Amino acid sequence: MSHPTLTATAPARSPRARPKTAELVRRYGVVVALLLLLAFNAVFTPNFLSWQTLNVNLTQACAIVIVAVGMTLVVASGGIDLSVGSLMAISGALAPLVFTGTLFPLPAHWVGIALAFVLPILVAALLGLFNGWLVTRFSIQPIVATLVLFIAGRGLAQVVTNGNLQVFREPGFQAIGLGRIAGVPIQVVLMVLIVAIGAFVLTKTLYGRQLIAVGGNARAAHLSGISVRRVRTLAYVASGALAGLAGLVVIARNGASDANLVGLGMELDAIAAVAVGGTLLSGGRASMVGTLLGALVIQLVRYTLLANGVPDAAALVVKAALIVAAVWIQQRSLGKTG
Repeated sequence: MSHPTLTATAPARSPRARPKTAELVRRYGVVVALLLLLAFNAVFTPNFLSWQTLNVNLTQACAIVIVAVGMTLVVASGGIDLSVGSLMAISGALAPLVFTGTLFPLPAHWVGIALAFVLPILVAALLGLFNGWLVTRFSIQPIVATLVLFIAGRGLAQVVTNGNLQVFREPGFQAIGLGRIAGVPIQVVLMVLIVAIGAFVLTKTLYGRQLIAVGGNARAAHLSGISVRRVRTLAYVASGALAGLAGLVVIARNGASDANLVGLGMELDAIAAVAVGGTLLSGGRASMVGTLLGALVIQLVRYTLLANGVPDAAALVVKAALIVAAVWIQQRSLGKTG
């Protein structure tokens, strides 16, 4: 299920014709799903068409989209990143310690604000580099390699904060989560910009073409002169950096940082958004616009369930079902029935 434009694809792996129905569902299913969710809520959910509800859903989707853009790059390369939620927690734990001067003395207050944006993202990017290093240097399966930080990363964030909730009021920092430009939330502007950059990188740059080639057939890409290690490592670095940025957006919006909760379950949301958006989970095909639409579907599914009295835990089951359905449709569209 992907958007019909801005999709990068590796050469077809099979000469067999793809099943037409499955291919149509793959290409347009996410758009249809989004429209159906919008129509259902417009009819059955009170006040759904209000600006307040739109604002809530857009801002809640921002973190998912930002993380999912990085996840798209990793998945397109043939990998997976389970550590994104923990990296959000680490980033969210570090930022308040920086701008309050708790971590180290500050020469000026504005320096702390600036460093609170730069340092956590840099740390998250370095941890992404660690993921890439495990995957490329030691040939560890990505799901195992990133499981290390999935487990240890949140523990590290809890150690850094001593397990304490950090509540703050810092307008200069919180602008990323609460500020507006011409009435539009800054985080929404940032989300759109990141998706646009991701789509450009994926479809218009040499790196994007190499990424898709590596995901489609790593051995063939290597024989053609592409540095498979470099391509995959950069994808994990980008995923880490974007997870770090998403962590800052979340704590800035909430005015608090809780290492136990920031980014919790985000890896499932991001993977679901990527799969529903049409990026092939085995690599070799990706769509940033599809990822954006997939993230909006994931957010609307959760909102729809909550608005109609369904427990939030049920959303996990629905997300898992969406991933399974997306993978099945992908396999069918590729002509694989086994």
